[in-house]
Amino acid sequence: MKNIFLFLVLIFFFSCKSSIVIINNEDSSQNIIPKPSKGDVIMTLTSKAILPNYATSSELKDIVSYLASDDLKGRDTGSEGIEKAAIFIENHFKENAIKPYFKTYRDSFNLKGVDAYNIVGFIEGNDTNLKNEIIIIGAHYDHIGSAKKVGNDSIANGANDNAAGASGVLEIAEYFASTKQNKRSILIALFSAEEKGLKGSQHLAKKLKADKIDLYTMLNLEMIGVPFTDRPYDALITGYELSNMSAKINEYTNSNLTGFSEVAKKYNLFKQSDNYAFYLEFNLPCQTISSCDLSNYDYYHHVDDEADKLDYNHMASLINKVIPAIEKMCNTPTKEIVSTHE
Repeated sequence: MKNIFLFLVLIFFFSCKSSIVIINNEDSSQNIIPKPSKGDVIMTLTSKAILPNYATSSELKDIVSYLASDDLKGRDTGSEGIEKAAIFIENHFKENAIKPYFKTYRDSFNLKGVDAYNIVGFIEGNDTNLKNEIIIIGAHYDHIGSAKKVGNDSIANGANDNAAGASGVLEIAEYFASTKQNKRSILIALFSAEEKGLKGSQHLAKKLKADKIDLYTMLNLEMIGVPFTDRPYDALITGYELSNMSAKINEYTNSNLTGFSEVAKKYNLFKQSDNYAFYLEFNLPCQTISSCDLSNYDYYHHVDDEADKLDYNHMASLINKVIPAIEKMCNTPTKEIVSTHE
């Protein structure tokens, strides 16, 4: 019966002139799978049915290599470099038919006389009722500009912090814009002025709170460019004990994808990234996923935080594992991710 079903599916898609990429997940690594073109169908020959393997190491590397290039000079808020980064992100949204959430992609604010702007896109949900509930997927795209000089280099390129997270968000946005497999709506936010004290996310969080959006949860990506080598999980969740987000992500992916980091708790990383502004405004599960807690990377705010220091196979694998979790978040009948504190 399964063979007959597969045969009929193949006939249907060949008649539609779509390409079919058939992957044996038991033999292949997710991070070496060629990225499908729009209209292609990805099928896996496992009992897990049809799953996406969307992000590729090469595309992630291309994005990071541009954002963390010397040409952008460290993407300091208000600089020419961050303007180039903003245009790059806006063009990525346009190419993938991701609409602006506001009148334009730019959510502008003033920071001590400096013009700054978050870049915000929107992927509407496909369910009449659930589309009114919003999930925010975010990452900051700014960095510190310069750092202590090493040799002739003073540019703090910010590859892991946080061109890596921004590239992951862009890949996730591209996936959902292409498949439209989200009942809830997704707001895609690339934040500026994170390095100035979370100013971009604070501005957007207050604005969305004033607009009385029905926020379900917020998932932030921060420093995902290098893997852990001594953990039973792929990525940590900041504020682990504040909600069941980590448990739900693991349940949704049938894996041990996320977990608790003592180091992250020691340094209070929950309050150090853009999730925190949304947590303060909405008092809902708003957390960061990261594969770096400063114990496994030597170049934090360092001129050697360069694109060639990152592990793009790891990044592709992580994003491809996170996508099904986000898809499940978007499609559950009720809001299953909840706070676990008073």
